[in-house]
Amino acid sequence: MKERIWNIPEAATVPEQLLQAGCTPLLAAVLAVRGVVTAEGARVFLEAGTQEPEDPFLLPDMDAAVRRIRRAVDRGETVAVYGDYDVDGITATCLLTEYLRGEGVRVLRYIPDRLAEGYGVNTGAIDVLRARGAGLIITVDCGITAVRETAYAAERGVDMIITDHHECQAELPAAVAVVDPKRADGPETGRALAGVGVAFKLACALSGDSGAMLDRFADLVAVGTVADVMPLVGENRAIVKAGLKKLRAAPRPGLAALMELAGVNTARLGANTVGFTLAPRINAAGRLGQVDCAADLVLEDDPVRAYRLAEELCDMNRRRQQLEAAIWDEAAEMLAGQTVDGPIVLAREGWHQGVVGIVASRLAEAYQVPTVMISLDGDKGKGSCRSWGGFNLFDALDACGEHLESFGGHALAAGLNLRREDIPSFRAALREYYLAHPPAGEEGLTPDLLVADPALLTMECVESLELLEPFGSGNQRPTLCMTDALLADVTPIGGGKHLRLTLEKFGRRYECVWFGRRLADLGAAAGQEVDAAFFPQISEHRGRRSVQLLIADMRPTDLEALCRHILESGGCAGLRLTRQELVRLWRALEDRCPCKVRLSRLSGLDGSLRPARIAMGLRVLSELGLATVRLDGENVDLALVAWTEKTDLDRSPTWKAQFGDGAQPNAVQ
Repeated sequence: MKERIWNIPEAATVPEQLLQAGCTPLLAAVLAVRGVVTAEGARVFLEAGTQEPEDPFLLPDMDAAVRRIRRAVDRGETVAVYGDYDVDGITATCLLTEYLRGEGVRVLRYIPDRLAEGYGVNTGAIDVLRARGAGLIITVDCGITAVRETAYAAERGVDMIITDHHECQAELPAAVAVVDPKRADGPETGRALAGVGVAFKLACALSGDSGAMLDRFADLVAVGTVADVMPLVGENRAIVKAGLKKLRAAPRPGLAALMELAGVNTARLGANTVGFTLAPRINAAGRLGQVDCAADLVLEDDPVRAYRLAEELCDMNRRRQQLEAAIWDEAAEMLAGQTVDGPIVLAREGWHQGVVGIVASRLAEAYQVPTVMISLDGDKGKGSCRSWGGFNLFDALDACGEHLESFGGHALAAGLNLRREDIPSFRAALREYYLAHPPAGEEGLTPDLLVADPALLTMECVESLELLEPFGSGNQRPTLCMTDALLADVTPIGGGKHLRLTLEKFGRRYECVWFGRRLADLGAAAGQEVDAAFFPQISEHRGRRSVQLLIADMRPTDLEALCRHILESGGCAGLRLTRQELVRLWRALEDRCPCKVRLSRLSGLDGSLRPARIAMGLRVLSELGLATVRLDGENVDLALVAWTEKTDLDRSPTWKAQFGDGAQPNAVQ
């Protein structure tokens, strides 16, 4: 697997004006990174997301949709709500179903089977709904490309209202109404709505009371919006904030049961809990072809029945995880020993179609190349594709179309169908296209802040980050990093699927957890110096609260490069060297100098000191005129200068910059 490029920022700066306004040092530093450096700017940023929902009639065709639905209500028509099998589609389907049933409408809820029917509106489903009495079909989170299917429904006397949030093609379906914020004539402010957000707007328009609809459905809109990775800015931010509050205080029975079984601490529930804990469990039903279980859970009022449905969903999620792990292991075995320098295209009989997309995403991230995972069934293959580095998958598949039976999707994710015999030629064609159209650049890791002071990781500081919630697309959790930390301990947890780690830095110990990382893939061992990227959070266990670092990435510290940097510039964020350590280093040098030492073996000068501390000590001694230190390629030439008088340590700029705060004695004999 390929390591990501790290772009480590300078040490955090803390604007004084934000501190005076009451921000903690960490919150002030994060706000500064995001361009907020004044007290007024902080107030505006932190209070954003409290506005009321915008006028639903700003969306195109909303008035036509409302007229047709009200006519259906007045005439007692049967109405079908046709959704998608992911979390956004499920929550959108349930929201509109619940609202219309509350208005006395007979509603047929329909979500296609992922494995048997695939995505979007299909003519077979239209026939089924027509046979069950539906005279109006309302789509949610799908339908914007259903030109042929909408015409088919019209021929059979069934009206269609399309509500969707995906990109529009040149030709729109000839439906009674097409409500999609991505339409060319749609408002700029609503383009970031999820499918459930558009369904929510339709309910607001029908009821005439957006505030009441927000109180009633904010939880569903929040879950679907976060799960679909929509930008949490503007109106979305306000709705998700309200939804998280509702989930904490008064969750509907199904979601309450799901949170209980998933071990969610509702008091500290945030957008990431929705995205990484609730959404995968709801999604599991659609992936395994049992999507009705998830929809039933969301709509269930009886707590006992809701708990049983939540148990079923959790069982499905465990089954999904097992399938994912098995496919991952098989894919890793197929790639073992190979040099991966282009798109990955893997195929095997029996891979579960609902799960291969997850593995494709993981492989794309691990190897930093576009990935196609194909599930074979006889002569046919069905694949899921994931991009990397900005590579446009849709254009690539279009260019390789002669090797495919069909494909669809967008630049970052797509699906395809092809014959088994065409896989080798498709693999070669995709590689050729990739080499001719390389990605714009690698997706590196760029933390927001370099932590050089333990004061940034106090309980108060970490708690203050909650003011930035909800985190998500457009408002990501701030990623912090520390360099040259000692990896003191590593313990596998969760059956070996996750890791608990202990880092030592600044003379302190930090408990960490790294989800989804196995010991074999850690790339470092206890006793090594490492660089760690993380998100700090508050952990609560048996009534004890503490700061915990949620690891995003980790790598062994390049000690040679670090020591060279210290010797050349004197800087090393967060490094602390005591007077006693400096004296010990001096005495060790007295027995060795003059000498030549390789940068990679500085620890040989004093086994009780770590290499970066030795380099810092050498830099200080050089600035004080007590030693000559000269870099010579990969080596350091060292010699001592005789000295008998007391030396003021503040004469060393490096010492003064790092330790000149009165915490260290300022003289050495």
